[in-house]
Amino acid sequence: MARIPYLLVDAFAPAPGAGNRVAIVLDARGMGLEEMQAIARRLGEAETAFVTERKETVFGVRFFTPQEEVEFSGHAAVALGLALVRLGLAPEGIGRLYLHTPTEALPVEIVYEGGAPVKALVRGPSPRFRDLPPFEELRAALEALGTNERYLHRGLPYGIAYTGLWSLFVPLIAPGVVDALEPEMPTLLQVSRRLGVATVHAYAPMGPRSFYARDFAPLLGIPEDPVTGSANAALGALLARSGVVPKREGRVQLTIYQGHRLGNPGVVEVVVEYSPTGQPYAVQIGGEAAIVASGEL
Repeated sequence: MARIPYLLVDAFAPAPGAGNRVAIVLDARGMGLEEMQAIARRLGEAETAFVTERKETVFGVRFFTPQEEVEFSGHAAVALGLALVRLGLAPEGIGRLYLHTPTEALPVEIVYEGGAPVKALVRGPSPRFRDLPPFEELRAALEALGTNERYLHRGLPYGIAYTGLWSLFVPLIAPGVVDALEPEMPTLLQVSRRLGVATVHAYAPMGPRSFYARDFAPLLGIPEDPVTGSANAALGALLARSGVVPKREGRVQLTIYQGHRLGNPGVVEVVVEYSPTGQPYAVQIGGEAAIVASGEL
């Protein structure tokens, strides 16, 4: 049986040991979905990215959690974009490549410093929004997170938004409140199922354009995601839509800090662009990434 090479990469971090780890299978050509799912389960990371096709600057990719395939994984896309360039699998000095998922093509911009690729910016799926859930469901989510209405930030939006995964966003008054959360996972799983969301994302302000967050995804079999790309992209879209974050040159730029409670701190850059009608229509997420190890199955 042929060996299957893979990489481990820490996304949203400048060096190994921080951010959010992703597994990458750089050559999944000819693999079936069941085989990819089995490999993702065996590797055991929150997400595994499989490169199913390679053509110059275009790469077919599929994303899997240990339980199921997902449409988009922001941290995996950032890690994959940088890994492809650093390993010479994309043309040297390339400024943009494309990740083709089963549903759309995602542009990835590569940022260089001193000739070295240091950062990737990925345009995720177009943002979508749902109607506000009943306040009773927000109250249930607060209780499942281990807090209550007294710590709810009334000046920031709560709601459900999507850039690849549907998430419920719960604004709290301070980063310390976010760090103090001790979720009751079975109850949070029930809330997630009732609302049809993959994750519950608690966040709090640190400044006019900076926020601190934690992301809980029991529905995906992930109690807490250290540093998430897709949910933070959707958070940026939700904040931009609500108008609470100042625009700069017709777009909103945010910095989101996550992973500190788990000992895996990471930094996510989010850029939200507006349509001529003033609605958020495109979101980029980006950051650094560090290759940790390689191996074979």
